[in-house]
Amino acid sequence: MDFLHSILIKPFVDMAAAPDFLLQVLWEGAVSGVLYSLIALGFVLIFKSSRIFNFAQGIMVVFAALTLIGFHASGVPALLAVPLTLVVMYVLAMSIERLVLRPLVNQPDIILFMATIGITLFLVGLGEIIFGGENKRMITEELGIPTGSFAFEPFGGFLLLEQKDVTAVVGAVVLVVALLVFLNKSKMGRAIRALGDDHQAALSVGISLSTIWVLVWFIAGVVALMTGIAWGARAGVSFALEVIAYKALPVLMLGGLESVSGAIIGGLAIGILEKLFEIYWGQPLLGGNTESWFAYVFALMVLLFRPQGLFGEKIIERV
Repeated sequence: MDFLHSILIKPFVDMAAAPDFLLQVLWEGAVSGVLYSLIALGFVLIFKSSRIFNFAQGIMVVFAALTLIGFHASGVPALLAVPLTLVVMYVLAMSIERLVLRPLVNQPDIILFMATIGITLFLVGLGEIIFGGENKRMITEELGIPTGSFAFEPFGGFLLLEQKDVTAVVGAVVLVVALLVFLNKSKMGRAIRALGDDHQAALSVGISLSTIWVLVWFIAGVVALMTGIAWGARAGVSFALEVIAYKALPVLMLGGLESVSGAIIGGLAIGILEKLFEIYWGQPLLGGNTESWFAYVFALMVLLFRPQGLFGEKIIERV
């Protein structure tokens, strides 16, 4: 009975007893969830347009952040280093399309997936050669990102919001809205959606596969830079950041590989739920550190009942 009480009753009693602390936990989870959503967006955009699962998205986050820091370390002003980093990500997108993807057109999906693993290993080696392997500080203040905090007293308690986290959330919302407007209103955005809906039909009406691939890989690079800045401001920048990026995998499992809205909602759900579980169940019952595996177990449970994810399209095949 005591065990069931500690699982089913005590956590909710603790939430009700300290609502201000609950708000703090929810905020921390929401910030992590927003960043998970950003990483997942990079996967979704590339998969929608090319049916390629981009294993390299994690290292792209690290490479973009290290490139930004590297430009600034060489004397380039921080606000100029951002567009220069975007130029590097565009050159990277063009190189991937020309040297890797174009020769592999019409190859099986597993071949393209293995190619992205090769891109990952190449970027790891190139990044270590150029930038070294040590942990680096994100140029947070130089970019004009505030480093203070906002303090509130909800329910007579205390709530602290880091300004860099607020900036990351606002920036992510602006980026997501801009992407949605681009995908739904622009000619190139509609071309990306058409390519995702029906590859052959899109090609038959003159949509350029190579142009779209360069575009979506560049957009994934923009998302990677935004994510690298936000994560780097919280925990520094190193190649270990690539592991954090793989938290997007359960987000994709939950939201579906082809759904932009699924990536956003799935990321927020994973971020908030893993933080709640860690604080109210993981630490009291399991000694903590549940954030490293909770998202994967939760996504697996969802897939048992809905294999295409919550927002993925159900595929019906007639024989």
